Amino acid sequence: MIYTVTFNPAVDYIVHTKELTAGAVNRSDSEEIYFGGKGINVSLVLAQLGVKSIALGFVAGFTGEAIEKGIAKAGIEADFVHLDNGFSRINVKIKSEKETELNGQGPDIDGKALDELFAKLDRLTKGDTLVLAGSIPASLPADIYERILEKLSGRNIRVVVDATKDLLLNVLKYKPFLIKPNNFELGEIFDTEMKTTEDIVKYAGKLQEMGAVNVLVSMAGDGAVLLDEYGKTHICGVCKGKVKNSVGAGDSMVAGFIAGCEKGDYEYALKLGTASGGATAFSDGLAEKKTIDELIKQLS
Repeated sequence: MIYTVTFNPAVDYIVHTKELTAGAVNRSDSEEIYFGGKGINVSLVLAQLGVKSIALGFVAGFTGEAIEKGIAKAGIEADFVHLDNGFSRINVKIKSEKETELNGQGPDIDGKALDELFAKLDRLTKGDTLVLAGSIPASLPADIYERILEKLSGRNIRVVVDATKDLLLNVLKYKPFLIKPNNFELGEIFDTEMKTTEDIVKYAGKLQEMGAVNVLVSMAGDGAVLLDEYGKTHICGVCKGKVKNSVGAGDSMVAGFIAGCEKGDYEYALKLGTASGGATAFSDGLAEKKTIDELIKQLS
């Protein structure tokens, strides 16, 4: 089974307006609501690809109830920890001439709630996959990723980590199955600019030397690079289409890659990940199977 963890799920309220004037009353042309957070995004795209997962994390209040109902309607099984206080965050994204975001803080997560999450993680067994994605709320310990990987160490559980800087570097000693920095994040880690594909392969290799089993680097309009556990480097071009949306494209790539690993080899997994990321970038919301199927044909 695949499990995803979303520490700080959100109701994403998307507002479209022709103009946005600060200090004045603005009216929307159209509105949408999505239920998300990086781990939930992975689960939603996995469902589009016919792969089951269980969403873990923390929810609170009326927005938490809405998130649970929303993802259940999308066919996602959830096993969230319910917090006693606060409410799950609302992220307001205003799409006008420029895109403006106001992201909520989210509820505090206390030690009791964290213990409940660890109890759920104890149920994972050999062959399961766990996806840890994104930043962590201020109320959680900074080493939470490390604590989770330490707990699962030696149990033959595949862990996927999509995080940046120290959150990522500090877990490499536990040999995560997959990490997915983008080219800019890779440059930040090594304090250098990634100017060529050769640079990316070189520094992705350093992350592999530090413990990562597979390293997937997304390069926006330049495609993606995968260094697999067998020492092979795979390079995949980018899908063609009109970019509408930047939210969730990386999560979609992770979902596609995981689904590809379930169904085929690493080369196929890279192509399915690339097509899934592109399908989200070219859509108003997250990738749908029809678009993914159309885009992967460009990569064959």
